[in-house]
Amino acid sequence: MRILVLGATGFLGRHTASRLRALPGAHVRVAGRAPAAGPPSGPATVDPAPVDLAPVDPAVVDLAVIDPDRLAALIREAAPDAVVNCAGAVGGSAVTLTAVNARGPAVLCEALSAAAPDARLVHLGSAAEYGPAEARLPVGEGAPARPLGLYGASKLAGTLAVTGSGLDAVVLRVFNPVGPGAPAASLPGRLAAELRRAGPDDRVRTGDLSAHRDFVDPRDVAEAVALAVTAPRPLPAVLNIGSGTARPVRDVAEGLLRAAGFTGPVGDRVAEDGDGSPRSAAVPWQQADITAAGRTLDWVPRHSFTESLTDLWAATAPATEPVP
Repeated sequence: MRILVLGATGFLGRHTASRLRALPGAHVRVAGRAPAAGPPSGPATVDPAPVDLAPVDPAVVDLAVIDPDRLAALIREAAPDAVVNCAGAVGGSAVTLTAVNARGPAVLCEALSAAAPDARLVHLGSAAEYGPAEARLPVGEGAPARPLGLYGASKLAGTLAVTGSGLDAVVLRVFNPVGPGAPAASLPGRLAAELRRAGPDDRVRTGDLSAHRDFVDPRDVAEAVALAVTAPRPLPAVLNIGSGTARPVRDVAEGLLRAAGFTGPVGDRVAEDGDGSPRSAAVPWQQADITAAGRTLDWVPRHSFTESLTDLWAATAPATEPVP
């Protein structure tokens, strides 16, 4: 089975490519906006194979700017049975967000329709597409999409491009990924880095951490992708990928501190008196209903929240480990 992974140099893309390489008979080609940096950091569920970018050049497979005809030519050359789109931008200017998250999937669908119309497309969406939850109830795929910010709106536009393309496609709507390799742009990645840099008596400043989120391990996301790639046809247009549990964001800070060996009160090391996220205030609670993914893909999250944070902390370890 020939699988093309786009966005393979990012957080979720690297875990996904690693997992797909373990599929029997899989030939995985990867591409991204930056040169590959090797396998994901920290403990992995499989032994990652070397990343093979040839003959797909990551310098030109940038969905934000690539010409659809050029992308179609590359896809035609790769002749994939499945394409996985992990490309996405979580921050940046309005131009960046809309180019990567909205234009990108639209260009990809146009190119696939021309070059490989029978290939399965698995696209990673975002829980931010939903917006506020109703009365602290788990959100299912049939819930209205009411994104509050440009990020969520741009991801929703990408989802609509995929679901309206007429291709054999599924959008995996990923909730809050946390685990080894989490980028500094994410709260878990930033907290881990700042706690590493902080001295034994220093406090890391954050905004209010009382908002509840559904955190899912990137390795569980990768497993969902592998199941979606190989599942019998057809698949639903959208499937939620989360843990099915809402927990305070404060638990991330506590889990990282426990992984570091710190046993005192979280408030001794983390001060929640900084500027908070407007989205956290506007979306105070979010939890995925993952029933459909379980029923359709026979998928359940395998990694515990504690394991995800322990592995994230271990992946950020410097050469010389400081005393907590």
